[in-house]
Parts: sequence; C-alpha cells; structure tokens
Amino acid sequence: MPIKDKKQLFITMLSHLRQGTERTNQVYQELGELAQNPQVKEALESRAFVSRGILERLDQCFKLIKEQPVKLSGRLAEVFIEDCRRELTEMETPVARHLFILAKAVHLTHLRIGEYIALIAAADLTGHPGVGVLLESCLADNLAFVERTRRVIREIIEGKIAEKLAA
Repeated sequence: MPIKDKKQLFITMLSHLRQGTERTNQVYQELGELAQNPQVKEALESRAFVSRGILERLDQCFKLIKEQPVKLSGRLAEVFIEDCRRELTEMETPVARHLFILAKAVHLTHLRIGEYIALIAAADLTGHPGVGVLLESCLADNLAFVERTRRVIREIIEGKIAEKLAA
C-alpha cells in the first residue's frame, strides 16, 4: 500500500503493530515452552494471555477509524525467535537459559513500546482520541510486563546469590 498521507501512514503503522503483537504473542508462548523454570513459564504464559486482550483493543482501534489492517511482510519476529532458538542451544546452565529468555522477552516488548509511543502521537495527530486511549492502555500493559519481568529476573539472581552464600 503506497503511503500518501498521514492517515495511510497511521493505518500502516497500526497494522504493523497489530501484526507484530500477534506474532509476539506466539513468541511468548514458544519462549514459555522453552523455559523450564515454572516462574518464568508462568510469567510468559500470563504475558501471552494479556497479549490476546491487547489484540482485541487493536482491533477496536481499526473499528473506530473505520479501516481494516493492511497485510505487511515483516519478518522481525521470525528472525528474532530463530536467533533465540540458536542462542539457547549454547546456554549450558538452566539459570542462564531463564535469564536469557526473560531478557529476550523484555527486548521484544521494548520494540512494541516504541511503536505504541509513536502511534499514540499519531492518533492525536489524526484526530482519533478514542484510539489514543486504547493505545495508551496497551502501552500500560507492556510497561507493566517489563517491570514485572525485571522483578522476576532480580528474584532469580538473588536466589542464585543466596545459594552461593549458603554453600
């Protein structure tokens, strides 16, 4: 789709975000399956659940602007998960694997956060305050996930330090 004006740019950006969110949800599910730590697995499964709600809000954004998502050919998530699988095979300890999985989940979420920030501004620019509200709520969910994941990482590290001190 050629981008000729701000509305087409907005639709393309929103479509990219929706498609990326859909694929990211699959990545979270796959990372959760790769995680052997129940805490890590639970966090990623919960993230995948929240992500499904985000998809519903993004679909509502399209309804509000009376448009349909455009099909895009992005491969970012596929390349991302391929690299994760390859790098995970090189991890020798379970703790390294868990921390790596969590770090990659946060990395992917930060990509989405950047998209939300840009789209919220674009929603205001295109005169869609309702879309801005929905996008802000999606952004909040992503920010909460990053914070929660930071805490899980800290707990894993503190647990390993406690084990070493007890030994």
